[in-house]
Amino acid sequence: MGLDLHSLSAVATLVMIFINLFLLISSKELAKYKRANALYWMPLEITLVGSLLFTGIVMMAAKHLDFTIENIAMILVGIVFIILEVKRLKALKYLSTTKDHALNVYKPFARTILQVEFILVFVMSLWMWLL
Repeated sequence: MGLDLHSLSAVATLVMIFINLFLLISSKELAKYKRANALYWMPLEITLVGSLLFTGIVMMAAKHLDFTIENIAMILVGIVFIILEVKRLKALKYLSTTKDHALNVYKPFARTILQVEFILVFVMSLWMWLL
C-alpha cells in the first residue's frame, strides 16, 4: 500500500506540473496568474510534493533505511525539485504587476523550470515503475 501511495503521489505531482505549465502558457494577465498561483496551485503543488516526500520517507523507514542507488537518486531529485520550485516561485513573487512585459519575461524562465521538473519526476518514475 505504501508503494501504491508513493506512485500515486508521483503521478499526481506529474499532473500538477503539467497543469502549472498549461496555466503558465495560457495566462495573459500577470495579476490573475499570480493570484491563482498563490491561492490554489502553489499550495496544492506543495501538498503533493510533501505527500511524495513523506511516503518516500515512510518507505525508506520500512526498508530499515537501506540506501540503494534508487533511493539516493530519489533524494537528489527531491532536493533539485524543491530548489527549482523555490527559484520559480521567488521570481514570480517579485514580478511587478505594473510592468506590461513582466509576464513575457517570466514565461520562458518558468516554462524551462517546469519542463525540467516534469522530466526529472517522469524519468525517476519510469525508472522505478520499470524495476
